[in-house]
Amino acid sequence: MQDPIELSVLADFLNTANKASYADKAVEHSASLRPGSNDYHVVVGDLTYHDTYFGPRDFVGEEIVYLKDKPIWGVNYFGYILDDAMDKDDVYNFLREALLSDAGDALPVRGPREFIEGDWSYRFSWKGDLANFTAGEEILLKDKVVYKCSLHGGFIR
Repeated sequence: MQDPIELSVLADFLNTANKASYADKAVEHSASLRPGSNDYHVVVGDLTYHDTYFGPRDFVGEEIVYLKDKPIWGVNYFGYILDDAMDKDDVYNFLREALLSDAGDALPVRGPREFIEGDWSYRFSWKGDLANFTAGEEILLKDKVVYKCSLHGGFIR
C-alpha cells in the first residue's frame, strides 16, 4: 500500500511542528473543544499538525497530522514522573530543552537519542519508522530515572 506522504516530507514537517508547539514554552496553546485539554496547532502549506494532551504532571495525549484536512498520521503517548517529590517544572523544563535540541538521526517525534545537561540526561529509543513505530523516552537525574513516556504511532489509512 502506498504511503499517504513521503516519509522525508513528513519527517521535515514533524521537526518543524514539534519545535513550534509544546517544546517551545513561549508558544501559546490553541483553543480546545475538549474540556481540560491543552492543544497546539501548526499549519504549513497543505499540512496541519494538532497535538492535544491532558494532565499537567502525568499526561496522556495524541498528535495528528492532516494532509488537506484528511488525517494521515498520528501518535499516542503517555508520560509520567516516577517520584512524587520531583518538581514537575524542573522535569518538564529539561524535557523542553531536550525536545528543542538537534534530534540528529532520531525518529522525529520527540528529541534526540541522548541529551545531557549537567546532572540531567534524556534518552529516546524506538522500533520501526514513521509509518509504524513504538518508542519510549526517559529523563534521568544523577543516573536515576525520574520520568518515562511511551509512544506508538504511524500512518492512518
